[in-house]
This record gives sequence, C-alpha cells and structure tokens, in this order.
Amino acid sequence: MTHFTITARDPHSRASTGRLRTAHGAVETPVFMPVGTRATVKSLSPHELREHGASIILGNTYHLYLQPGHELIARHGGLHGFMSWNGPILTDSGGFQVFSLVYGGIADEVKGRRPAHPTRLADMVTVTEEAVIFKSYLDGSRHVFTPERSIEVQHHLGADIIVCFDELPPFRAGYDYTAQSMARTHRWAERCLVAHQRRNRAALPNPDQLLFGIVHGGIFADLRRASAEFISSMPFDGLCIGGSLGANKTQMYEVVDMTVPYLPDGMARHLLGVG
Repeated sequence: MTHFTITARDPHSRASTGRLRTAHGAVETPVFMPVGTRATVKSLSPHELREHGASIILGNTYHLYLQPGHELIARHGGLHGFMSWNGPILTDSGGFQVFSLVYGGIADEVKGRRPAHPTRLADMVTVTEEAVIFKSYLDGSRHVFTPERSIEVQHHLGADIIVCFDELPPFRAGYDYTAQSMARTHRWAERCLVAHQRRNRAALPNPDQLLFGIVHGGIFADLRRASAEFISSMPFDGLCIGGSLGANKTQMYEVVDMTVPYLPDGMARHLLGVG
C-alpha cells in the first residue's frame, strides 16, 4: 500500500505538497506538528487544537514511558483514547530525549544554545551496541532501552507513525564518532524493522502503525549520503532527517540540501527536532 502521494510540485525547486494516509486520517504536507510531550499540548484542548488547524501532533516516548507508562496508556485505548484526540499522532523513539539529557536538544543546537561540553547529567546515560542505559530524571531509577524495547513501547502507545530508535551525537562529536554512531544507528534500524514486522497486530491499540527510518551523518556530506542510501534501501513507510543538524540555521539548511537528493522521491519526510 502507498501511504504517501505527491499532490503538487514546484517546477523551479524541490518544494512539493503531499498527502500522508494514516489509520486516523490523512495529513496534508507540508505540516507542523504541535508537540504534546506528555499526551497533551500545553494550554490547548484537543478541540482547540483542531480549531487552530492542527492535523497531527507529536508525543514523546521517553516521557510517556516514564510517566504515566505505556501499559497504562494502552489500557485506555492508546494515546488517541487516553488524550481524546482522534487525529493522527507521531511518537519519537525516546532516543532524542535520552541524549538531550546530556547534550541538549537539536533546536537548542541550531539556535546556538547547546552546551560546549556534556552536562552534569552525562553520568545518567550509557551507550552500548545493545542498548542505551539511563536513569530516570524523575526518581533516578535505572532503565534499559534497546531498539526492540523502543518499538514495543511505541506499539503500546499506539501512535499512527512511530520512529526507529537512534543515537543522537552532538555537533561537536567530530567525523569519526559521527560515523561510528551512524553505523550503530543503522544496525539499530534493522533491529527496529524486524521488531515492528513481528508485532502481534491483534493485541495492539493501533495495528496499522507506520514506521519511519532516520537518516544520520551529522554535518558531513559523505556520511549523509551513505545514511540516506542505506535507510532508503529498507522497507520503511517514511523517512526522517535526524542527527545533528549543525550549529545554526544556515548549517541546518546545508544539511538538508546534502541529504534530500539521496532520498526516494515518493516517500514522506520529516525533519526532526527543530520545532
């Protein structure tokens, strides 16, 4: 099934409009996703979101996993029932928030607000080939997120679009570590895809979830191309441009320019972390 259709193109650029079909309705692109970190968009009810033109919202797997918990949300019909939102929802993988504890967020980096060195929270996160081990910012409890665990949690949350688990190295990481991290993220993407394909659809609040892969490579053109080609070769339902997007907005646009030519023309694309 084709989930995404190009509806119009600008003959003078790569700009286009499209329609992404999900289990809870179609999304017209380009689109901005309001962030509902903990299953709510701050200060706005679902009705008000609709009134203001929101067609899709984003939830944060990391925060929802820690509180109130993905199993509780699943018992209430997934995020749609839990938050009384009957439109499309995307959840991130949890990796973004875990690594933001140490390095800050992509938006902070693009706006020049990331710390020059890891924060005092660096001891809260450990990365291995198998998993990311982290401590809860709520109570200090220890948690282990593997790619499979991230997909399992997102299956319980029931969003219409879910995202592969990935590592998020900062802008200052340098070429060698960015390449190493990218290769690990590619291996994790393969594991995420297998976990998603093996799901018990009948036991989930939303059996028709779409899985998006994530292109990495930092600010390095050869890595961006390699990652775009690798992730595009896999049977994902859409793609995200992720990882470090540079130290400012100009560099962010450069990263997008060095990535987009190597993405399949007919797939939905989401630029992560810049809202």
